[in-house]
Amino acid sequence: MCGICGFIEQTRTPLHISQEEILPPSGSASTQDQILEHMMATLVHRGPDQGQTWTSRHAALGFRRLSIIDIESGMQPLTNETGDKVLVFNGEIYNYQELRRELTAAGHRFSTQGDSEVLIHGYEEWGEHLTNHLRGMFAFAIWDETSRQIYAARDFFGIKPFYYALINGTFVFASEIKSILAYPGYEKKLNEEALEQYLSFQYSVLDETFFQGIYQLRPGHFLKFRQDTVVLELRRYFTPELTPQLSHAPDKDADAESLCREALKEQLDNAIQESVHTHMIADVEVGTFLSGGVDSSLIAAEFTGDKSFTVGFGSDPSRYNEVPLAQELSEELGLEHNGKRISEREFWDAVPEVLYYMDEPFGDPSAVALYFVSREAARKVRVVVSGEGSDEFFGGYRIYCEPNALRGYQKLPLSLRKALATLASHLPNMKGRSFLIRGSKTVEERYIGNVNLFTEKERKRLLKIRTRALSPQKLLEEDYRDSRHLDDASRMQYIDLLHWLPGDILRKADRMSMAHSLEVRVPYLDRKVFEAARSLPSVCKQKGQVSKELFRQVAARHLPWDTSQRKKLGFPVPLGAFLGSAMGKEKLAEAFSSPAAKKYFQPEALKELLDGKGCGQGRTNYKIWTIYAFLTWYKIYFPEDLKAEISL
Repeated sequence: MCGICGFIEQTRTPLHISQEEILPPSGSASTQDQILEHMMATLVHRGPDQGQTWTSRHAALGFRRLSIIDIESGMQPLTNETGDKVLVFNGEIYNYQELRRELTAAGHRFSTQGDSEVLIHGYEEWGEHLTNHLRGMFAFAIWDETSRQIYAARDFFGIKPFYYALINGTFVFASEIKSILAYPGYEKKLNEEALEQYLSFQYSVLDETFFQGIYQLRPGHFLKFRQDTVVLELRRYFTPELTPQLSHAPDKDADAESLCREALKEQLDNAIQESVHTHMIADVEVGTFLSGGVDSSLIAAEFTGDKSFTVGFGSDPSRYNEVPLAQELSEELGLEHNGKRISEREFWDAVPEVLYYMDEPFGDPSAVALYFVSREAARKVRVVVSGEGSDEFFGGYRIYCEPNALRGYQKLPLSLRKALATLASHLPNMKGRSFLIRGSKTVEERYIGNVNLFTEKERKRLLKIRTRALSPQKLLEEDYRDSRHLDDASRMQYIDLLHWLPGDILRKADRMSMAHSLEVRVPYLDRKVFEAARSLPSVCKQKGQVSKELFRQVAARHLPWDTSQRKKLGFPVPLGAFLGSAMGKEKLAEAFSSPAAKKYFQPEALKELLDGKGCGQGRTNYKIWTIYAFLTWYKIYFPEDLKAEISL
């Protein structure tokens, strides 16, 4: 794992170049080198072992390394035999040995034993179709000095990050936004449209980040940039399409259906086992995160390491402290368990650092727990495996069961349901209120992802600024249109595969682990596992109000029954208790009266929020936290704006 960065400066010179031009300049450090070193310095946490650069008259590439595979000779930037193609790569290619044999047979010569080199030779062999041959997690860039073109790609599901910007005609890229901020030509400005969407989604959902002009490369996409024409081309090479195969028609033969389910179960079990084994490839020790839930527990049962890591809040076993459950399972599996209980003081003290490493505002408080478990793991290992992606692949979120609960109610006339929803909206929070409101809406209207905080109306009341931000429903309109052939639960799952998974789950996993120079591997998020998972119909994922039903049957083959049936928790945080404590109230009072709060939010709406009224009705604690996270982040990344506001 590592951090990558670089820039391609604008030029209008002819494409005829000599071999001498390919070689990096010699002598004292150039301005190019100084800029690159400054960008790389912001990524040291991603690669504390070594740093190296490659520069020419046309390009500058930087690399910070965390040594995992081929420790002796796996340094980058890496060039091909002729020196005209240069690679910087963040991630792991799990089928690199197979690709190496194939490329060697095709005449390519390798100089290292690691996985990086298959990318540069693979690009020579397959060009932009390289990604179709890969199995792994990756974000990489290959500079072709002869054609003066850069080719960059991000993995299928968005495990590894890649950001880019065009700054005065110069193409700048990096693993993290903070590295692009270090490029001297960038003028820092807040993207206010991103702020408005964040209030609904709790994470940065747009292609353009919270920083104007800086973009994320979407999962399953690659880009090409030609230096001579200054043209940027974006293309999608992979879409996580769901293709349910099993029919659940009433007249279907029960024995045939049972055999089909058994075949699916066997296929899924084999795919998961093989993926976990593949993800253990490393020249260093591998541990595992263990939350006590079924996802991480199955990986802990399958992986070949001997250390597990868990965090929790409070001293007693509860939904906020999974340490006792994880310790019990670790003992049963013969693992050395490492547990950490996080105090309230530690939680609050860590928040600014968490948001610094996140690069953008992030309203998911579980990132703080992930920060601590990564810190504990990094003290003993360099790599861990983790259970991210299971819920999105196998239908694990309880909300996916909602279509089952609404099915009977939605047989009533729409006009009646709309009338009942209008009546319910004027009632105080009570049991059944949300059911009546949500039951009057289509899945496109009611579901924007695993979290749905402020409505379009609420966020406009809350904000002082006015933007051209689309409604969440309009933003997801095309994705819903692409999935219109699926059942409602599968459509919800598809939306989360495209947005929630890379935007929340994988973003916090990457940033919080890399904050401690720890590599996190996610065996469920594997192409072969997805091939097995994508064909599962809803009846194999949601059974009544039980989520990922077939996956739990697979887990029961390897785990105690109660573990395989355990409800999802996922490093939960006692947010209500922390916000309501004396310490929490002090933190909120300071943030909500800050210059940033006065600049961006209506004071009466903020007061309503704190009182649980108006736009603060429903998920009040998470709404408060989302605002607090933005205000804390803004203080870190825009301190000059706050000083200007104070002086006024």
